[in-house]
Amino acid sequence: MGEISSDNVHGLILAISSSVFIGSSFIIKKKGLMKAGASGTRAGSGGHSYLMQPLWWAGMVSMVLGEVANFAAYAFAPAILVTPLGALSIIVSAVLAHYFLDERLHIFGVVGCVLCLVGSTTIVLHAPHETQVSSVKQVWYFATEPAFMVYACTVLVIVGVLIYRYVPLYGQTHLIIYVGICSLMGSLTVMCVKAVGIAIKLSFTESNQFKYFQTWFFTLLLVGFCVMQLNYLNKALDTFNINVVSPVYYVLFTSLTILASIIMFKDWDDQSASQIATEICGFVTILCGTFLLHKTKDMGIPTAGAPTSPNSCGDPNSRHLELRHVTVCDSDRT
Repeated sequence: MGEISSDNVHGLILAISSSVFIGSSFIIKKKGLMKAGASGTRAGSGGHSYLMQPLWWAGMVSMVLGEVANFAAYAFAPAILVTPLGALSIIVSAVLAHYFLDERLHIFGVVGCVLCLVGSTTIVLHAPHETQVSSVKQVWYFATEPAFMVYACTVLVIVGVLIYRYVPLYGQTHLIIYVGICSLMGSLTVMCVKAVGIAIKLSFTESNQFKYFQTWFFTLLLVGFCVMQLNYLNKALDTFNINVVSPVYYVLFTSLTILASIIMFKDWDDQSASQIATEICGFVTILCGTFLLHKTKDMGIPTAGAPTSPNSCGDPNSRHLELRHVTVCDSDRT
C-alpha cells in the first residue's frame, strides 16, 4: 500500500464533499416538494408550486455545490479514485431519508451502506497517484495517443450505431440501449472534465491555460457530451424504472470511466498486480453494496395487496382507514 499523495487527499475531500452535498440535495428537494404539494398542485401532476418553496431551492443549491466539488475533484485525483466514491451519495441519501422522510433503512440497507464504505476505503488506500501535468498541452498529448484515440473512436462509432440503428427499434423495450449511450458518452465526458479541471487548476496556480486552443476544444467537447448524455439519461429515466436504471447506469458508467482513465492517463502503469487486484476488489464491493441498496430499498413498503392510496377503494371520494395495512372503505361498511 503506497502513501496517499496530497493531490489524492484533496481529491478525496472534494469527492466526499460532493457526495454529501448531492446526497443531501435529494432529501432537501423531496421535503420541498412535499411542502409544495401540501399547499398546491403536486409536481407529478404538472404543478410548479415547488418553485416558490425555499427548501426546494436549497436542495438545488446543494446539488450545484456537489457537482462543482465533483468537477474540482477530477482536477486533483485520478478517475479510479473519484468516480467510485459517487456511491457515497447513495449512503448519505439513504441515511437522511431514514431520519427525515421516515423511509425505513432496514438491515439489508445497512449492509449495503457498509459494503460501499468498505469498498470506498479499499480504493482510497490503494488508489494510484494522479499523473503530474504541467500544461493542458500535455493532456492533449495523452488524448491524441493511438491507444486513447482507438478507444474514443470506438465509443463514438458504437454510440452512433446505437442511436441511428437500435434506438428506433429497441429504445423503448431494452434498457441497455439508452443506458449504454449514457455510459459510453459519460466516460468521454469525464475525460473532458479532467482536462478542463486541470486547465483551471493550472491557470490559478501556475500559468493561464485558456490561451491555448486545446482548453477551449476540451470545453466545447465537454458541453456537447454533457448535453447528449443528459438527453439519453432523461429518456432512460422516463422509460424505465429508476430502481433498475440507477444501478445499471452506475456500473456501466463507472467501469467505462475507469477504463478510459487507465488508457488515457495510464493510472495503472506504476502499480503492482496486487494493488490493481485490490482496487478491483474494492470496486466490486462498492457495486455489491450499491446493488443491495437499490434492490432492497422498497422492502417493508406496502404493496398492491395492502393499498394505501385514496383511490384504492375504487371510489375516488371514499375515505379509508388504515388498520395494520388493511384498508376499510366507507362503501364496504354497509
